[in-house]
Amino acid sequence: MTFQAPKGTFDWLPPRSEQVLAVREALVAPVRRAGYGYVETPVFEDTQLFARGVGESTDIVTKEMYTFPDKAGRSLTLRPEGTASVVRAVLQHGLHTGQLPVKLWYSGSQFRYERAQRGRYRHFWQVGAEALGAEDPALDAELIVLAARGFSSLGLRNVTLLLNSLGDGNCRPAYRAALQEFLRGLDLDDETRARVEINPLRVLDDKRPEVQARLGGAPLVADHLCAACKAYHEEVRALLTAAGVAFEDDPRLVRGLDYYTRTTFEFTHGGLGSQSAIGGGGRYDGLSEMLGGPPLPSVGWALGVDRTFLAMESEGLLGDAAPGRVQVYGVALGDDARRRMFLLVAELREAGVSADMAFGGKGLKGAMKGAGRSGARYALILGERDLAAQAVQVKDLTTAEQTEVPLARVVEVLKGKVQ
Repeated sequence: MTFQAPKGTFDWLPPRSEQVLAVREALVAPVRRAGYGYVETPVFEDTQLFARGVGESTDIVTKEMYTFPDKAGRSLTLRPEGTASVVRAVLQHGLHTGQLPVKLWYSGSQFRYERAQRGRYRHFWQVGAEALGAEDPALDAELIVLAARGFSSLGLRNVTLLLNSLGDGNCRPAYRAALQEFLRGLDLDDETRARVEINPLRVLDDKRPEVQARLGGAPLVADHLCAACKAYHEEVRALLTAAGVAFEDDPRLVRGLDYYTRTTFEFTHGGLGSQSAIGGGGRYDGLSEMLGGPPLPSVGWALGVDRTFLAMESEGLLGDAAPGRVQVYGVALGDDARRRMFLLVAELREAGVSADMAFGGKGLKGAMKGAGRSGARYALILGERDLAAQAVQVKDLTTAEQTEVPLARVVEVLKGKVQ
């Protein structure tokens, strides 16, 4: 029997895995430059954290969470999203009692039992950023700009930013009532009808074509915003425009989590088919209270690393060339030479030169094939005769030029060549 990865999951393997790492680092580079600090939370949490924070009526909570009892009978859930865990960590450790806003970023796995398809996986990787403890349109705009900078730094061109406001506790109740009245008049299945009573905004986020076809005349939240929410949203729009970040107003944008208020946004990409979202987020001013904390108005986003990678692939930005694993590759002939090469490779690594060597007792031909496959620029060839002369042959694998270098100087010489 041979084991395979579970359905809806996959393995990242070299060289693509190295490209994924580079994508992840590029997406978080802007927030790190903006002073956001790294936070890492457990991969599983108390189930009620997500039930309360994400929302009892969401598909995530009702259908998609990996929930299990531990050996003490406690209900735990694999993390389906990052924000609730970050807010829990901030409250638990009292970060909100210091300087506000608390600015944090994270990178990690999320788990949802979804229908597996390209761009939608059951185990996926996100990077996220959260700013907690300030109600300021400039903070919303800052985070949106930082996400846009991350995507643009990767060379992505086919990205669209969608923007909306969901109002707040003052104006949303009237909109909720108007939306419920409209939805109750539609021919909907029993499950969706139940959702109308719990959280009607979630019906707007239903991706099924037969549901979307009935929503054409639905009232829009933009028509029900109070003066304060309108002014807040206009300031976010103005700041984005001033920063040169293009966006499209989408009055039907809701997103799939219950905790959003006011600003909500989504980044989509035209090369991914139905799973077009590559990131998004919004303001969640009431989430802290939902989790038993004090009022802590906050805003944040999560960007999908897997989907961003697919978006880059669709635009031809990844290239076919496999990056070199190392800069130098050692080829030793004979036991004594192999022992000396082992030490030489360690010296090169200590000096900051990436290096590998042939293992398994390969002959010269096989070892040189390994050097070629490694992507190294230089091969070090060390035989018994070289060892006696206290020298090593340095071969440039791109030009085939070969020179003899004293063993005592080879680290210094190669360091100068590869830097």
